[in-house]
Amino acid sequence: MPRVLNRSKPVCSYCLFGLLAMAATSVALGQDSLTADNAPGDCEEGLLPSSFGTAFEKPLESVCVTSCCGPRWTAAADFIALDRVGGVPYALVETVPHSVPLNQLASTPGTVVLNGDDLQQGFSAGPKLGLIRRGDNGCDFELSYFQIDGWNDYRSIGPTHDDWLVMRAAGNFLQTQDLKDTQMMAWDYSSRLYNAEFNVRWNVRDRLALLTGFRWANLSEELQGTLPELPGTWPDRRDPFWNTNVRNNLYGFQIGADGKLLERGRFSMDGLVKAGVFLNNAVETTAVSIDRSMYSESASTNQVACLGELGLQCKYRVTQRLLLKLGYEAIWLQGVALAPGQISDTYCYCADRRNTYVQALGVNCGSGVFYHGATAGLEYSF
Repeated sequence: MPRVLNRSKPVCSYCLFGLLAMAATSVALGQDSLTADNAPGDCEEGLLPSSFGTAFEKPLESVCVTSCCGPRWTAAADFIALDRVGGVPYALVETVPHSVPLNQLASTPGTVVLNGDDLQQGFSAGPKLGLIRRGDNGCDFELSYFQIDGWNDYRSIGPTHDDWLVMRAAGNFLQTQDLKDTQMMAWDYSSRLYNAEFNVRWNVRDRLALLTGFRWANLSEELQGTLPELPGTWPDRRDPFWNTNVRNNLYGFQIGADGKLLERGRFSMDGLVKAGVFLNNAVETTAVSIDRSMYSESASTNQVACLGELGLQCKYRVTQRLLLKLGYEAIWLQGVALAPGQISDTYCYCADRRNTYVQALGVNCGSGVFYHGATAGLEYSF
């Protein structure tokens, strides 16, 4: 009587061997073969995904393998380059004909040749760093920081052979050249922006995370007016006749959303939006030269400010853990103090050496500034 071979045990043993070999290979390779679907939240910590348990009598959810849940951390390092747009329309340089006597310059209207909003600082760049800790139940924690401190614009007017170069301020302050044929009037405007934030993110959908958190932003600016000489002439008056420094510290909470807009193979596109209302602690200090003597004033205030951010990032997955990123970012600040805006709030009284002073009328926080530009960097999960 022919014997019937029982192949069930060998087949089951081969399946078990194959699955164990695949699991060992995955662990040896650092889990790079796991897909992004096996992220924290798709399986409980210490348990294999359920898709691995179909060949067993008991599902593998009960088998403890802590490495199955995927990376817990994601670190990002970006290079961010933003264009700064915004200014205050205050007349920095006017021209008055030389035919006007010096003692009548203060009461003679001039032609504006340089305005405060003509000083556009263009693009500047800096680093941006981020770290996300993925938690259980779809709740993640995020830290982010960036800084850009290289915005600057420098403009000089003159010298002119037919006109006086004049700068006026509140009160009876009037500045003109000491040497009208060789001296120029120049303004130097610089700006810096620092930002740090901590957010809690809730993954409410596979492609959408809502966030809320605390944010700090620092906007600092400096505006200097000088009377430089033409090259090769002497003396060169390099000390500024006007120097204003402002510092805005914004503290507050924000809300936002981060979602995946498109995903095709290794390529994906993410969108980000944030907005919040902040307390702005604004401080300004101004030093003014009157008859070659410096007079200073300062003031501070607490005002309400708004901050909004919009981002778009294209990502390319090089490996399971490493992504290349290229994107666009825009940041808008409203209710901040800009350096040119403080001239109108600086009152100068010039009579004689005993009756000359400079006084702050307040801090002008009614300005806004807009930043936008490109980002590029790397993202790594571990």
